[in-house]
Amino acid sequence: MSSLALLDKNKHADVHLNPITDFKHVEFQHMAPVVVHEFPNAAAEFPIVFIKHENTGEYQPVVMLGLKSKQNLYAGKSQWPGIYVPAAITHYPLALVPSQEDENKLLVAIVEDSDLVSKESGQRLFNEDGTESEALAKRKEALVTQFEYTQITRAFCKTLAELDLFKAQDFTLETNGEKRNITGINMIDEKKLNELSDEQFADLRKRGFLGPIFTQLGSMHQMHRLIAKSMEAEKATAEA
Repeated sequence: MSSLALLDKNKHADVHLNPITDFKHVEFQHMAPVVVHEFPNAAAEFPIVFIKHENTGEYQPVVMLGLKSKQNLYAGKSQWPGIYVPAAITHYPLALVPSQEDENKLLVAIVEDSDLVSKESGQRLFNEDGTESEALAKRKEALVTQFEYTQITRAFCKTLAELDLFKAQDFTLETNGEKRNITGINMIDEKKLNELSDEQFADLRKRGFLGPIFTQLGSMHQMHRLIAKSMEAEKATAEA
């Protein structure tokens, strides 16, 4: 299990971070969360779908990285074999977590046992005088921006849920003669979208939500790309 600890200038004074190369930290992750600000770039590579959290009932947009559980068709290579890497993947091994004293306050945490954490190579997190390095400052800024985008994405999903615009969608795909059923994902219901009142549609446009909606719908064409990658991976495995 990954060891997540709050970043501390004393405890982590000599900690360095190496760049992500093979993306091993997500090799068994067949989906990755994205925010609405990522939709245009993500849709050029991946199908964007929504998952519904059982405990909260909230919807969350994710990109599909594989066609079955624990299958990531992008990780494990010498470099990411795609035109876009979801931000949630690139932030590793750093993360924002709520403070135990004040849940409204966010603190930076680090996965201490990550292969990217080193004391010999990479970018320092803290200068010798204990101040934050420029590299850490930039990483923190990116994390905060991602958090802010996450809040906007939650509002986006909440609005769509209130308008009853989500629908559960199952897929049956065939790769190399094998049929696969993909369940547990949701999409935007285009029929219900077109049935919205002029006032409701105008409100979505005013809030800047129409762009992400149509981008998500268009991203489903990338399912063919994912199928092709899956077939290539299976062929390579069979020939090995």
